[in-house]
Amino acid sequence: MYRHLLVPIDDSLLSTDIVRQAVLFAKALGAKATFFHAREDYGASSVAALERVVWPEAYNEQMAGEAAAILAKATAAAREGGIEHDAMEVTADRPYEAILRAAESRGCDLIFIGSHGRRGIKGLLLGSQTHKLLQHTAIPVLVAAVESNSPESELIPAIAVIRDEHRSIAAVVHGIELLAHEVHSVGEVPRFALLRAMLYYIREFPEKLHHPKEDDFLFRKLRERTSEFNEVLDELQRQHHEGARYVDELEKSLALYEADPAGGAEQFAEAARRFATGQEQHMRLETRVIIPAARNYLTAEDWAEVNRAFAENGDPRFHADTEEEFRQLFARIQNLVPPASLPGAASAQR
Repeated sequence: MYRHLLVPIDDSLLSTDIVRQAVLFAKALGAKATFFHAREDYGASSVAALERVVWPEAYNEQMAGEAAAILAKATAAAREGGIEHDAMEVTADRPYEAILRAAESRGCDLIFIGSHGRRGIKGLLLGSQTHKLLQHTAIPVLVAAVESNSPESELIPAIAVIRDEHRSIAAVVHGIELLAHEVHSVGEVPRFALLRAMLYYIREFPEKLHHPKEDDFLFRKLRERTSEFNEVLDELQRQHHEGARYVDELEKSLALYEADPAGGAEQFAEAARRFATGQEQHMRLETRVIIPAARNYLTAEDWAEVNRAFAENGDPRFHADTEEEFRQLFARIQNLVPPASLPGAASAQR
């Protein structure tokens, strides 16, 4: 039976579901998953050449950060699923060749990849890289089809967005916990500027964008269709409303830690652990109870409205510029986190 999966991913919502499927598949097999990202050689383009000269610091940060962000979200899903995992990224003009080299170098016995075709392998509409991979590989390939026009599809856009955002939040929260642990246990120098950026992200992104979208669209629609989950929804929304208080407590702990690095390390590490545990429990409840319930009770018309709101920022409080700001901030954070602090990143190729 397969023991080590290579899972190529990109920054699409399709990959959000591929990661979910790969984690479930690996868990069922008791296998390890190595998440792999082949970024194109943007540096070879004329636009990138100009950026590299005019804004070298921003250029380097963007190139490294985007790849780190993609892999960080995948490893967050693997942690939640409880599987052994690793991460690897390379720069490549021919992704299918990079995938094959990665699978061979890591000793993978199965490549788990998405079709990127609207009807998947049944319609022979495989993405070009997947098709080339199938033509050249000597390693077994499992092609997972995830797209469909049906609301019963595994890939409902709003759910894919929620899962992707959950993984972003989980990656940052886990980074805070790991940085605190490293300072307290290993004696690393505290990185206060990075910790403050992480807390800013946690305060701003869930509070201003993620939670309101859930409350106003997904939760509201589920309440309209059934009262069976009202108690769970009440608790989740209570936690949404109290989220700022939890972040306040963590920020106060960080301020005390920064004022007294020697004496405040243990207190901050414990506060970070409590905060991470609470966030994990909150997102797990949404993922394991509310999302399946929504799949069961919401109609095609409901999903059309919810998907439109999530895709188009239908509420005036949500703006595409805001989402892009948080996306860039997340990538920047992942680029600044020391590789040893990222699960699987110690052996990743950067």
